[in-house]
Amino acid sequence: MDTQKINELEPKAIWENFAAINAIPRASKKEEGIRAFMIEFANKRGLEVATDKVGNVLIKKQASAGMENKQTVVLQAHLDMVHQKNNDTQFDFEIEGIDMYLDGDWVKARGTTLGADNGLGVAAIMGILSTDTIQHPPLEALFTIDEETGMTGALGLEAGFIQGKLLLNLDTEDDDELDIGCAGGMDVTATMKYNQVMCPAIHVGLKLTINGLKGGHSGMDIHLGLGNANKLMNRFLYLLCPEHGVMVSSINGGGLRNAIPRESIAVMSVHPDLEARVRADFEILKSEIIAEYKMAEPNLKISLESVSGPEKAADPLVEMAIIKAIAGAANGVYRMSPGMPDLVEASNNVARVEVNDGQAKIMCLTRSSVESTKLEVANSLKAVFELAGFDCQFSGSYPGWSPNPLSGLLELMKNQYAQLFGMEPRVVACHAGLECGIIGSHYPGMEMISFGPTIKGAHSPDERASVSSSQKFWSLLLQTLSNIPDVRA
Repeated sequence: MDTQKINELEPKAIWENFAAINAIPRASKKEEGIRAFMIEFANKRGLEVATDKVGNVLIKKQASAGMENKQTVVLQAHLDMVHQKNNDTQFDFEIEGIDMYLDGDWVKARGTTLGADNGLGVAAIMGILSTDTIQHPPLEALFTIDEETGMTGALGLEAGFIQGKLLLNLDTEDDDELDIGCAGGMDVTATMKYNQVMCPAIHVGLKLTINGLKGGHSGMDIHLGLGNANKLMNRFLYLLCPEHGVMVSSINGGGLRNAIPRESIAVMSVHPDLEARVRADFEILKSEIIAEYKMAEPNLKISLESVSGPEKAADPLVEMAIIKAIAGAANGVYRMSPGMPDLVEASNNVARVEVNDGQAKIMCLTRSSVESTKLEVANSLKAVFELAGFDCQFSGSYPGWSPNPLSGLLELMKNQYAQLFGMEPRVVACHAGLECGIIGSHYPGMEMISFGPTIKGAHSPDERASVSSSQKFWSLLLQTLSNIPDVRA
């Protein structure tokens, strides 16, 4: 890791802390190490620190001199990161720190996610807590856990844990945006136990592999027309299985719900007399799909290779039920917002497909900024899955965040942005699951803005963070803190 180069980047207050936390494994639901690190960080600096029953960490810092009468600000970021790597990358997230390097204006990781989401937000807060040279009001630094796989930290936040009425969430990914709204989400999980049959001894084995897709954030990137490995794989299976009697032994596609699937592998068997026809039809569809995605997915790779014939496969009727369920499952943008230009209102990500040894599982993440539309999408998925013989369950539902364009905090930040950069920021709502909606449900009336430095490719090994953007973000954060209004009489 280019630790020295990263530590020397400006603002050092961010990048030194980012390097420190990136040395600590911090997968969702496995934040013990980073939580202990943050508690020690506070204790070393004589700052008040507390944890709640779900594991969120709160660090308080008194106002700097002359700022004692200002309103308390809650600085909020989440401690966990998405652990994703390329299949050919040898890396153990359980014990290894992220291997970072500098590429021009971008900080990247070698073959894995970088953790800039939301590590840069955490690091920026640490930078403010670490020094007495920054002008700021009374601060409450709230570090939540498990944002990426259920938002259980925000969901478990209890009334009274924080006192501030203004919240800055440092978890968005374009430095020209001030975010004032977000989508809610719900996990949709379909499961099935199925009968297997023996593959005829004469059959030959085939392995179909789809990889090289960009992947990305299943909310922020869902409108980009990127390939979903699970849906692409299913197009091949829909063609080959009924047409040529191909028997599917296993499917292993995608990963986390909040990441657009980049890779999928299916192992199959077929009668040797039909193999040539299978390969011919495969090549035709492969050419069509690569042509479809040549602009959005220039590195898409699709291959069909011979392997040892599998012993068992799904019963043919079950096989087609699974394939038709995946084909029928909505994926991508479901509805655009009629009220905010270019905002995705509702979407679904067919995130994970597991078919093996008599067990099938399809995992989706449904998002919407409108609660009723979220349920509509989820119910449409449930209908398809149940018609195919799956059991379908909803879980992990969390609310969206309704925009407040009249917020005084928003007006303050718009003015500071214009003064600093000579232009107006874009005021937006996003199609990601920010914690603001949940926090707002616990603390009604709290004014909240989300902003952050420019990060590209979050939730994928292509994740990268702009150094120059981190400087811009830092300037806006400090300028905002130094201009927080007085406590209201």
